[in-house]
Amino acid sequence: MELPGRGTTFVRELPGPPGAQAVLLLHGWTVTADLNWFRCYRPLAANYRVVALDLRGHGRGIRSGRRFSLADCADDAAAAARVLGLGGVVAVGYSMGGPVALLLWRRHPELVQGLVLCATGARLVPHDLGSQVLAANLAALSVAARLAPSCWVRGLARGLAERKVEPGPLRDWMVSEILAGHPPSLLEAGVAVRTFDATAWAPEVDVPTAVVVTTADAVVSPRRQRRLAELVAEASVYEVDGDHGACVNQAAAFVPALEEALGSVCRRAASLAATP
Repeated sequence: MELPGRGTTFVRELPGPPGAQAVLLLHGWTVTADLNWFRCYRPLAANYRVVALDLRGHGRGIRSGRRFSLADCADDAAAAARVLGLGGVVAVGYSMGGPVALLLWRRHPELVQGLVLCATGARLVPHDLGSQVLAANLAALSVAARLAPSCWVRGLARGLAERKVEPGPLRDWMVSEILAGHPPSLLEAGVAVRTFDATAWAPEVDVPTAVVVTTADAVVSPRRQRRLAELVAEASVYEVDGDHGACVNQAAAFVPALEEALGSVCRRAASLAATP
């Protein structure tokens, strides 16, 4: 899909029932829309118009000479929603997609009727010295990746993919999805994720919101996920006994929780829309 003035990205769309609420799925760091959400597509499409896009630098997302930013991702998502004529959407963000969803609401409030935030936080990692050092290292690597030979860049990306994905029958496809990304942008995205902090303005969120907590998460701590729910007024909480890859690895538990969270947000959003 061509996003006017922004570039070309990949969008997965399932139309759902006639007149269904539009749901915009925003994926996590290093993966793609399909890799993050493939187990969710069909169940959600039974009730919703489902749209998922590859965020810039990831998969078949926009390639740009600009440094990666989460704000650009939010603006890309807004542009996709407008091109498709989605109207008001419920934005569903997973991990890095959580900050993108929050920024989509903040930067384009007229497009967002509700939020479902999964395995994510207002601040995903502590802003301690160790995190600052890692962010600096990722930034340095992103510069090197832009200058390095393509074989070195692909080797770096493959190493990242193999650490991210457990061996199994889907491994080759999963690795190919991650390798489709732009390595310098992926590294820059890692910096953006580690420095993101919405704790000061998350309490301003004024649309129905649900937080899906992955209770065995070693990447974004459950404490940080629950803190996000505390910051957003009247956010409902749905817990999944799973790790950070629950959307794939524990889909039997994750998908029903996501459906319940979406249903709650959509009902509240419809009620607000019907209020004179």
